[in-house]
Amino acid sequence: MTKTLTRKAGLLGAVALGTLMAAPAFAAEHASASACLITKTDTNPFFVKMREGAAAKAEELGVELNTYAGKIDGDNETQVAAIETCIANGANGIMLTPSDPAGIADTVQQARDAGILVIALDTPLDPIDAADMTFATDNYKAGVLIGQWAAGQLGEAAADAKIGLLNINISQPTVGVLRNQGFLEGFGIDLGDPNKWGDETDPRIVGHDVSDGATDGGRRGMENLLAIDPEINVVYTINEPAAAGAYEAIAAMGREDDVLIVSVDGGCPGVDNVEAGVIGATSQQYPLLMASLGVEAIAKFAETGEKPEATEGKNFFDTGVGLVTDNPVEGVESISVAEGKELCWG
Repeated sequence: MTKTLTRKAGLLGAVALGTLMAAPAFAAEHASASACLITKTDTNPFFVKMREGAAAKAEELGVELNTYAGKIDGDNETQVAAIETCIANGANGIMLTPSDPAGIADTVQQARDAGILVIALDTPLDPIDAADMTFATDNYKAGVLIGQWAAGQLGEAAADAKIGLLNINISQPTVGVLRNQGFLEGFGIDLGDPNKWGDETDPRIVGHDVSDGATDGGRRGMENLLAIDPEINVVYTINEPAAAGAYEAIAAMGREDDVLIVSVDGGCPGVDNVEAGVIGATSQQYPLLMASLGVEAIAKFAETGEKPEATEGKNFFDTGVGLVTDNPVEGVESISVAEGKELCWG
């Protein structure tokens, strides 16, 4: 299996999928392996693109693929039921974006005990070695990049910043903690316990709120933060839908030109929002690549019993990250909006 980050051009064979929960995405007539993809939801474009990548690679390799999704982000119960179904159906491998990384670990162990390869996508399990492997963005690095960029944009004014942070939900899944804490470190803020957010003592932090990774949640969370301090001038968001909602709340106060918003995802709508000035910079992920590599790993496991290896020096398989902005900061590696559009995953 290749360990180099392929560009979007190598991944354009994806096919559109329906969004019915537990619907089979692809079934080969003479499948060499059987795989399941279980995402947090079936509506977020990030997970839609994962399904596309998994389906395209499954068709290419002759792997039978079934997809499942939670009803909402945080729906652990449906994900548990999906794993149990995959075990009963004799799947060779499961790819999972866990809504509750710690809560689902026991069910994941049942799958592994049954001889099923379990790969976490995007969001590591808690602990990370509860899965056989994780294919993901370095989410901490993604946060560090947008933190460094925001601090660099403000320059000396960063010392007096007023920061609001919009996270995913109160359960603090691993992906949300990694991005949040990475951002704060990148901005130059001392962390408390790096395994959770909200215990920092830096007076520049106005507060943390949650968004459920959705536009309406981002708007509500931003309204809550602005009620604490209407002079917030830096906003971190867990993803770009939350950033769009935060911008709506800020614009309603007439402060859209005064607040710097940073985010993570790098989907095409998010990159468009960077170009439009809604988001200052975003760390781009590659979910289609995560899923396609996951299918490759399951097919290889079914054939040889060999499990995927982590990227050298890390405890997961790093699928890459790129900071997208047209306002680069010296010393912070970034790519342009034009390049971000070439790589964005839709």
